[in-house]
Formats: sequence, structure tokens, C-alpha cells
Amino acid sequence: MAGRNFGCGSSREHAPWALLDHGFRAVVSAGIADIFRNNSLKNGLLPVIVDEPTSAWLLAHPGAELTVDLAGATLALPNGTRVSFPIEAFAQHCLLHGVDELDYLLSRSREIEAFERRA
Repeated sequence: MAGRNFGCGSSREHAPWALLDHGFRAVVSAGIADIFRNNSLKNGLLPVIVDEPTSAWLLAHPGAELTVDLAGATLALPNGTRVSFPIEAFAQHCLLHGVDELDYLLSRSREIEAFERRA
């Protein structure tokens, strides 16, 4: 759990890499800087953006165990409350399947080659 505007000023890939290297798989905040969010998604770190009341509750309860459901795009709090979070469909697909953009393109190589033959 992080404070508002997390990742502001961390516009390079090194910021999500450092978090991943320390075992973090997700960052939860009421606001995450756009460039950090994009770099996180491209490198396998899930940025979870929650509403202000959820953020306030989480900051008031450090150490609370949370469950992140990437497929359902929800965060489950210890009291059973489920909060949805936004995630782009392509980023969700890549994270769920453990692929990056290049892996995804390579998985579609037959279709790409067929298109190129038609063009």
C-alpha cells in the first residue's frame, strides 16, 4: 500500500524492476503516476488503483492481508469487502498469461505472416 501519486518521478523501468526484485507483485494506491503505471504493466508489476475510502482504510490498517484477483480486477479486504480496480484488457491478458508485448506478438506470428502474404 502506498500513498497518493505513487511513482511520480519514477519514469524509468528501474522503479518497477526494483520493486519486483524485492518480491512485490502489486502496488496499491489511490493514485499512481501514468508513466510508472505503464512501465509497471510492461514489466509484470500490477498497479492497483483504489478509491479514497479504500486507500484510507488500507493506510490505517498496515499489515492487513489482501487478495488481488487479477482476472476479476478486484481487491478483497480482510473484512470481505471487494473493491474493483481498473486495468486495460491487453495488460490484463499479458499479466494473466505471463507474457510481455513481444511474446504476445510472437504468439500471433502465423496470423501476421498470413496478413503480410495477402498485402
